[in-house]
Amino acid sequence: MRKILLIVCGCITFGIGVLGILVPLLPTTPFLLLSASCFFKSSEPLYRWLITQKYFGRYIYCYKQYKAVSLWSKTFTILLLWGVIGSSVIIIEIVWLRLLLLVVAIGVSIHLLMLRLLTQDMIDSYEDYRKTMKNIV
Repeated sequence: MRKILLIVCGCITFGIGVLGILVPLLPTTPFLLLSASCFFKSSEPLYRWLITQKYFGRYIYCYKQYKAVSLWSKTFTILLLWGVIGSSVIIIEIVWLRLLLLVVAIGVSIHLLMLRLLTQDMIDSYEDYRKTMKNIV
């Protein structure tokens, strides 16, 4: 029963994570990491699929292993975050809500800026890991 619940939670959080790519302010990384954790504890094939997946595998691996993201990801996320928050702060007239949005934006920006930048060694490490995971039957 626990295994089934973790698989369902992994699928749901993966879906929310993918949705987070398209919806501003819906976080992607925490949901993808939670999905990876759920799959790791419940289904080796699903975990292997996720971690070797073309679009999210390297991102999840490098974030988990090195706390690192690409310069493009960091820049795009910060620009999108401040664009959405900035326009919301201009539109919203409630002062405490404006302040809350600014505090959230500052907190997320600090977290992003503290992440390491992805290096070629990290990418190579992932590629080696991916090959190993794909060869496991």
